[in-house]
Amino acid sequence: MKKVATRFAPSPTGPLHIGGVRTALFNWLYSKNLKGNFYLRIEDTDKERSKDKFKNQIIKSLKWIGINYDGEEYIQSKKIEDHIKVANDLLKNGFAYKCYCSNEEIEEQKKRARQKKIPYIYDRKWRDKDEKEAPKNIQPVVRFKSKIDGTSILKDLVQGNVEIENNTIEDFVILRNDGTPTYNLSASVDDHQMSMTHIIRGDDHKINTFKQIQIYEAMKWELPSFAHIPLIHTIEGKKLSKRDQASTLDDYSKIGIMPDALRNYLLRLGWSFKDKEIFTLEESIQYFNLDGIGKSPSKLDMSRILSINEHYIKNINEKDLFNQLINYCQIYKNEIKKDKVDKIRKSLTILKNKAKTLEDIFNNCQYIVNDEVNFNKEDLALIDNKAKKIISEFYNKFKEINQLNRENLEPIVQDLIKSNEINFKGVGQPLRIALTGSKFGPGIYDIIMSLGKDDVEKRLTNKVIS
Repeated sequence: MKKVATRFAPSPTGPLHIGGVRTALFNWLYSKNLKGNFYLRIEDTDKERSKDKFKNQIIKSLKWIGINYDGEEYIQSKKIEDHIKVANDLLKNGFAYKCYCSNEEIEEQKKRARQKKIPYIYDRKWRDKDEKEAPKNIQPVVRFKSKIDGTSILKDLVQGNVEIENNTIEDFVILRNDGTPTYNLSASVDDHQMSMTHIIRGDDHKINTFKQIQIYEAMKWELPSFAHIPLIHTIEGKKLSKRDQASTLDDYSKIGIMPDALRNYLLRLGWSFKDKEIFTLEESIQYFNLDGIGKSPSKLDMSRILSINEHYIKNINEKDLFNQLINYCQIYKNEIKKDKVDKIRKSLTILKNKAKTLEDIFNNCQYIVNDEVNFNKEDLALIDNKAKKIISEFYNKFKEINQLNRENLEPIVQDLIKSNEINFKGVGQPLRIALTGSKFGPGIYDIIMSLGKDDVEKRLTNKVIS
């Protein structure tokens, strides 16, 4: 049995789309489950739109989410001569022909199709014409001679048998009039040369698959198996595009979604295994198969992504969480000062409480990060004379403490509650505002212990609240 080989073949014309990430993930998991190989092919033949920065971003993104490909990247533009050779072989063997239609003629055909409200299909004018009739001023394209009669059936590993009338597939261009190959030709040649056994991609490629199969058959190549994954839609049910918010991998990385969480979400987006929701990387590889992929589009649910990310934040090893937080801050926020790092590390348990993203944790630790308290104006207005008295009394008792712990702090707070005839909020709220600038945040004991004795004393004597 031939060793399984799959690929992910993005075009470096923009940031990596979330739908592309899921396609890459499914290809990678399928190959790894069957002890096969997974390859990355960069389809960069669109020279005007292809950029190295996008290629590098694709490679970086795959690495970030934990998808590792075998070997070096396969660069499509380096194989153009092979593509052209195949086109010439198809011409020589009667499976293709030169089309001398002008741009004006093609546009007129498209116009008539629009007027009749039918899909445009090239009228095959030059399919059987003698090239001796060709105009001298037209540089021809090369078109593939698609089947005209009967039907073709695609045995799709996800969709089942998909049937199409052959006359609905036009004689598609395989070489442009400048001699460069088109997508369907290049993809077919590359997949053959890379010995792909399985082509797993979005179901918007089904028509391309029928075209590529015809190229395979004309060249007498062994056909790979095909699987077409339903597309990802927005929560409103519309096809997700690059124009939509949170459509690229960077969009999720920027708000602090962790790679394991996003990978877990994408795995479950259109695929299922019993009633299991959370998968380790090893479990993902072990259980993944094409049978578990549904036939209907999946809706991208941001609330579900946040929920899964929160699960990972709560359950991940705190050392790993801390490292991801530090890395996140370095890339997207401000690098945390060395003298604050240890305080944040020790306070991570409280900082991650109620946090759904790394950004939430970053925001929660601002009272530690900032040397000066940034007061919320509305909350600062709550520091009246009574609150100032509470803060002052707490400070006088606090500075006598030698060891900072909950056991030493609680008696001070309880004494203040009793002597001032107030509740816990009456003490906790003024202290929280004084120490963090806001009435919202972690518990007061957690705040005090995370800041340390020196910082607490400094903040309690701040002239703004005294």
